[in-house]
Amino acid sequence: MIRFIVSRIVQGIIVIFAVITITFALSKMVPGGAVRNERNITEEARKAQEEYYGLNKPWIVQLGLQFKHYAMLDLPESYHYKGRGVDEIIASGFPVSAAVGGAALLIALGIGVPLGAFAALRPNTFEDRASTLAATLGICTPSMVLGPLIALLFGLKLRWFNASGWFDASDWVLPALTLGVIYSAYIARLTRGSLRETLAQEFIRTARAKGASEGAVVFLHAMKLASLPVLNYLGPAAAGLLTGSFIVETVFQLPGLGQFFIAAATNGDHQLTIAISTFYAALIVAFNLLVDILQAALNPRIRLQA
Repeated sequence: MIRFIVSRIVQGIIVIFAVITITFALSKMVPGGAVRNERNITEEARKAQEEYYGLNKPWIVQLGLQFKHYAMLDLPESYHYKGRGVDEIIASGFPVSAAVGGAALLIALGIGVPLGAFAALRPNTFEDRASTLAATLGICTPSMVLGPLIALLFGLKLRWFNASGWFDASDWVLPALTLGVIYSAYIARLTRGSLRETLAQEFIRTARAKGASEGAVVFLHAMKLASLPVLNYLGPAAAGLLTGSFIVETVFQLPGLGQFFIAAATNGDHQLTIAISTFYAALIVAFNLLVDILQAALNPRIRLQA
């Protein structure tokens, strides 16, 4: 177990530095930048700023400085938000994204798992087809469509919540509901397919032959194995939810990481772009490691090997 965790941490560090390299290279291919896009600035002032940020150095030297910043956990300063480090910006936006994403994850699990299990236990019935149709509609409906519809209904028509902004304690409800409904559709499809496959296996027939009740067969035997594909999906999905959906945060005007990432790309703030991409990659690595450990705990046949 310890060897496996250490091996995964080393692999994760390699992945994170690869993300830094790729994001850095892509940012350099984009014309302009936070310094070059500034208007009404003299050439001397522009050169002074480029020297301050190290932009006058060769690319390989700048990349080396990026590695040094992240290896020493001394993150650089944002180009656009003067005087603010990128870690400070992430720390200000992440709580908003995490509040919405955490609630959306609970909504997705609360809807998706029961809906998928309900459909799996009633195959080829009206309930199964209705549940599958609802899940398919959820998968096919983009957040840029569902978000405004939910804001229009619950925000503007019924006036139960604010249609946009981050002002009241309940402002997380509508964006979390938007994300939760969409992700619940994927979880429902995965749960249904996995549970149907598990219920057809030999050990389930053995448990029934020994006189186990249907509830014990489903919840004590089948669901443990059927939950493995859902756990696999939840690794990157949880990281994506916690770092914020760019579209949903734009629709509901939330000051989360998604808005900062869009602003960084628009303003040519390459330091902030690299930082948010690296933060997202680190979350994916951490959640995937947690998923591997949980899978081994649920299924003894899975062995954690480096």
